[in-house]
Amino acid sequence: MLEELATVVKITNHQVWVTSAQQGACGGCRQKAACATHAMSSVLKAKPVPVDNELSLCIGDQVIVAIDESLLLRAAVLLYVLPLIALFIGAGVADSLLNGDQYADLWIAGSAIGSFLLSLGLINKTQHLFMLTYYGRPVVVKKVLTTAYECLGD
Repeated sequence: MLEELATVVKITNHQVWVTSAQQGACGGCRQKAACATHAMSSVLKAKPVPVDNELSLCIGDQVIVAIDESLLLRAAVLLYVLPLIALFIGAGVADSLLNGDQYADLWIAGSAIGSFLLSLGLINKTQHLFMLTYYGRPVVVKKVLTTAYECLGD
């Protein structure tokens, strides 16, 4: 399990919405002006993520959130390998169908790009199916720090 420190920002039925806590590595790094990670983290602010929860938590609590490594491996295969396979299949099918056409190279390139974009669109439309299963969702493992805020459910 991969674990991350997070802060509870919203509470719903058996779920909490968390944002990732700021890691201190970028603050003390001297290379942050030239670092792509620091630039991306400053542009893409932390967005709340729904996480399954069985603990009694309050807004503002610091928690450890965990996710299974095999899920990340499957997501990487889905998001990186599948579109590349679709690109090569699209190019191969177009190449086999267009032997003598004078614009065959353009059709092959267009077919490759089209199948690549189609696979990305299908992944985007079906990604909720992968996240609905329980094993694919992050879970709250433990509470690290309790805040002084009052709990809404108590």
